[in-house]
Amino acid sequence: MWEYTDKVRELFLHPHNVGEIKGADGTGDVGSIVCGDALKLTIKVDKASETITDAKFQTFGCASAIASSSAITDLIIGKTIDEALKLTNEDIAGYLGGLPREKMHCSVMGREALEAAIADYRGETKAESDEGTIICQCYGLTDTKLRHVIKENSLRTAEDVTNFTKAGGGCGTCLPDIEKLLTEIWSGKAILTERTPLKKLTNIQKISMIQDLIEKEIRPLLQSDGGDVELIDVDGTNVVVSLRGMCSECVMADVTLKNIEKKLKEMVSNDLTVTIS
Repeated sequence: MWEYTDKVRELFLHPHNVGEIKGADGTGDVGSIVCGDALKLTIKVDKASETITDAKFQTFGCASAIASSSAITDLIIGKTIDEALKLTNEDIAGYLGGLPREKMHCSVMGREALEAAIADYRGETKAESDEGTIICQCYGLTDTKLRHVIKENSLRTAEDVTNFTKAGGGCGTCLPDIEKLLTEIWSGKAILTERTPLKKLTNIQKISMIQDLIEKEIRPLLQSDGGDVELIDVDGTNVVVSLRGMCSECVMADVTLKNIEKKLKEMVSNDLTVTIS
């Protein structure tokens, strides 16, 4: 189980500034639902003082992604554009009282959405981090983006790069290139960890498979009978879901959960359990 702080739990259950600003001055869209996490951040700016007067978010992701997205809106409202740009993903994590190492990519996503929204406000068409050579094909991450995150967070291992960016957490074939980047950046002082055999799922691979299975197989079956299920979070081996529609009031809800669990055990990992939020 992930050790979430009270602040993360608070902003996950009761997030601030959810929604979208109509006629926003800047919009930042980052991530991808296909990859497991996506965030849209919209901001309103007072042109005279360049102060961010409002910010709202829409996100698809885990508890950490929702809490991080909520946190970034809290942090930037009332700040000038230049002040907001000084915020780092560590500031976001710090505001939340810390995040599990494996979830730091959520704070990085928040920072990237902020950069993208400000770039949009300023009329910049392409973020610098989108340029460069693609290193991780699974998540579309370039060497430029990875260098930036590695240096900003003093990452020294391929595992850390995966935790902060997801790079290497998919098929794993880019791990040698990530290690080369680390060696180059830190002048040979990087701590190169032994790569996990591809037969053993990484946390990100496991989460991706769970999301894919629920969206493509489990939800359509439940929806055909008037029910539905929503993936809330994946805490280690515990898959947290919420039953919707007719499933939420069904006397057979426990059976439905057991069937979902059986399917996930069969198709993803035998150590998974399913609980309801």
